[in-house]
Amino acid sequence: MNIYLVDGTYELFRSYFGELRNRRISQRKFTPILAVYGLIRSLLYLLRDRQVSHIAVAFDNVIESFRNDLYEGYKSSLGLPEDLLAQFPLAEQAVESLGIVVWSMIEFEADDALATAATRFRENSEVEKIIICSPDKDFTQLVSGNEVVTWDRLKDNFYDENSGKKRFGVNPKSIPDYLALVGDNRD
Repeated sequence: MNIYLVDGTYELFRSYFGELRNRRISQRKFTPILAVYGLIRSLLYLLRDRQVSHIAVAFDNVIESFRNDLYEGYKSSLGLPEDLLAQFPLAEQAVESLGIVVWSMIEFEADDALATAATRFRENSEVEKIIICSPDKDFTQLVSGNEVVTWDRLKDNFYDENSGKKRFGVNPKSIPDYLALVGDNRD
């Protein structure tokens, strides 16, 4: 079996700030839903086109985590549009209504849930491949051969161990050191 692990927070942000942002309609009296709509549309394409049977989506229920206490400049919800933040609970409900496992993260981040799942499922003999659906470079450190890969769905780029090494010039296990040296403008 293949397991798809989706960064729901990234997908929600992508829907909000991406193409749907250009089609915004006046929603003054209603609950904003365009980002949720884009997220659900994206997941339905994934389920249909890949015939996915095993999938989980992780969300940052609260943007802040213990990392904010460690580093003052760590990402937070400050400056995020209220209409986007208001869509997180609805997004989780909508994804769950599709029969997809939802991990709603409060103390830790969605990335932590996805990394933990990839590490645990890698040991399961029934699992042939784990596909981490996110362009986040941090996930490259989890890549293992062709069994654990990352997939930037927007660009339709898969990164296994060989292509990840070709992209960054280092082995997956060295990605934390690499990113510490060169930085990452997304994080």
